[in-house]
Amino acid sequence: CNTDCKNDPNNCISADLFLTMAKLMKYEGYADVGYQYVNIDDCWMERERGSDGKLVPNPELFPNGIAALADAIHALGLKIGIYEDYGTHTCGGFPGTRGHIEDDVDLFAKWGIDSLKLDGCYCNVSEFATGYPAVSKALNATGRPILYSCSWPAYLSDKDHVPYGAMAESCNLWRNYADIQDSWSSVANIINWFGDNHGNLASFAGPGNWNDPDMLIIGDFGLSFDQKPNPDGNLVDDGCATIHEQRLANDGTVAKGDSDEPGSYSCRPGSAGQNKVSEFSRTVKSTTNFGLESYTMEATLSLCIARIQTAFQNITRLPSKHLKYLLLQP
Repeated sequence: CNTDCKNDPNNCISADLFLTMAKLMKYEGYADVGYQYVNIDDCWMERERGSDGKLVPNPELFPNGIAALADAIHALGLKIGIYEDYGTHTCGGFPGTRGHIEDDVDLFAKWGIDSLKLDGCYCNVSEFATGYPAVSKALNATGRPILYSCSWPAYLSDKDHVPYGAMAESCNLWRNYADIQDSWSSVANIINWFGDNHGNLASFAGPGNWNDPDMLIIGDFGLSFDQKPNPDGNLVDDGCATIHEQRLANDGTVAKGDSDEPGSYSCRPGSAGQNKVSEFSRTVKSTTNFGLESYTMEATLSLCIARIQTAFQNITRLPSKHLKYLLLQP
């Protein structure tokens, strides 16, 4: 976790970062195509609970608390998610929810949290069958609708005997496989795993409960230009802030760049006013045109739809027309 806001204020975990991402989601059009949750992951809290036993947001990272951030994100028409762990500690070594389930979920509801990701570090996996449903029951008891993401199956070594039926009763979505990393091998392994196992997963997906493919990686630069929107199936793009900075740098032309910075795009419209790509190179200086990502994805991701559409459709039960729209939009 990057919590060094003194030396890296633009990228560290902080209220400013999440509010910036929320504003970009709204004003850059991401909310219009369905993105609605801004999720805080690990390392948002103090290393120890307060004297009253409650979780304490890190005051340097969230000086006004989580509730104030939630209010600001809600004012933008978006929702906020938060992270915890069923074990004694989170994966980053912060206080887990073991022994504090009711207190923690009540606090999240009081703060106005809309989504909870519950990890499984520092815990015996044999306790998942009772622990994850217990948190689900506590969430329902708050009376606040809170999306519940479980990491239950991700920690089980025997993938052929995962209790998906029990998960579907307790969780809204569940992590099946390893964390996605900033490398093509990681992305490819996840795609291949879901492709090989979609028949075991589809029957448990439905309204209110579904498989989380964990396949969207944003803002990292370990993949080559060709691997980002790759014909073999990964959906990879630059972070919202990077795209935003590129847009604001000039007067709206989509330019062929002369630098070779990782993570940047290059495309040129076929002619003025047409949403066609006639030439690619490695970089783009800047653009204020919201269609930049759409140009790039439309020209490249269309090649991968046929291969991965069946697997995704079986997993999520999305109609093909929705899948194609999802894949082609930023």
